Amino acid sequence: MRSPRRQPLLVPALLCAFTMLVALPTDAAASGVGRRADGDSGISAQVVRLYQDAALATGRYEAGRQEAQAQRAREQWFKELLGRERREIAVLREGLGRIARAQYRDGGGLPLTAQIIFATDPAELMRGQHVFSRTTLAVDNAVEKSRRAAARLAADEAKAAAVRRRLERRSAELATLKRDIERTLEEARGQLQGQADASVAAGSCRGAVRLDQPQQAVEHTWVTPVAAYELSAGFGSGGSHWASRHTGQDFAVPIGTPVRAVGAGRVVKVSCGGAFGIEIVIEHPGGYSTQYAHLAAVTVDQGESVAPGQWVGQSGTSGNSTGPHLHFEVRVTPEAGSAVDPVPWLAARGAPVG
Repeated sequence: MRSPRRQPLLVPALLCAFTMLVALPTDAAASGVGRRADGDSGISAQVVRLYQDAALATGRYEAGRQEAQAQRAREQWFKELLGRERREIAVLREGLGRIARAQYRDGGGLPLTAQIIFATDPAELMRGQHVFSRTTLAVDNAVEKSRRAAARLAADEAKAAAVRRRLERRSAELATLKRDIERTLEEARGQLQGQADASVAAGSCRGAVRLDQPQQAVEHTWVTPVAAYELSAGFGSGGSHWASRHTGQDFAVPIGTPVRAVGAGRVVKVSCGGAFGIEIVIEHPGGYSTQYAHLAAVTVDQGESVAPGQWVGQSGTSGNSTGPHLHFEVRVTPEAGSAVDPVPWLAARGAPVG
């Protein structure tokens, strides 16, 4: 039989538990936010890592390609110089031939001794012969100099061609590596989106996946929701895909792209299911809220404070989506139906979209 002294403690404990259940936000309770399966962060982290590897491989490939292109230009420059030297050698040799032919014609083909004997002015003949000898020597020296220059240029051209071939082989290897990484990344994106689709179908979010974010100093109070993007559907645009008008700005980005909080605030909603798929809403000081929808994963929990530029999720194509993109809204309240055009709103805060 239980001690009567312990029974009064049971009522306050039950009241405390009931209060905690009531205080739990409706979206979080309905969506199963906070439940994590072991290894949930694995595919998200792999996508982020592959994005970084792909960017690094692309950078190296582009650098190698540009270096090979510069080396090809250098090789062509050596070829042009070599061609010029060879043309100059040909001109010099032709000039020397003309001098020799002219001397032969003037002397009638006689040996120099006979020319002196029969010359009317032997002294003048000797002066002419001396000039001819000096001219011949100068031309010979010029030809030899040009020949040595042509040999050096030919050697330089061969070296440049060898370097260019090595660079092109390296570029081919980097291109293969780049393709392999991109293929693996595409497979990982598919797995990440598959997890997101399963969560939306079940109406139960997997909870936040924690990713190692790069330490970067945010220079501005406000930033764009993704770092690199192409704009697609804009605010207020019409179409059969929406019940009335489009309530946000779409940023076309691949699945798994890190999504950033545009400013400091607190996460007031994380949910799965419905037209927006996986979405989060952040409330900012000053009364405005921002929504990030069609995500593949979230990296923050409901109630968590966030800083400008902090990763809050990864883009996807969950919910009523035509393809991989981030649907971004700015709202007067955290609830749907109070959206304003996000492009001028961000621009007014020093984060222009374009």
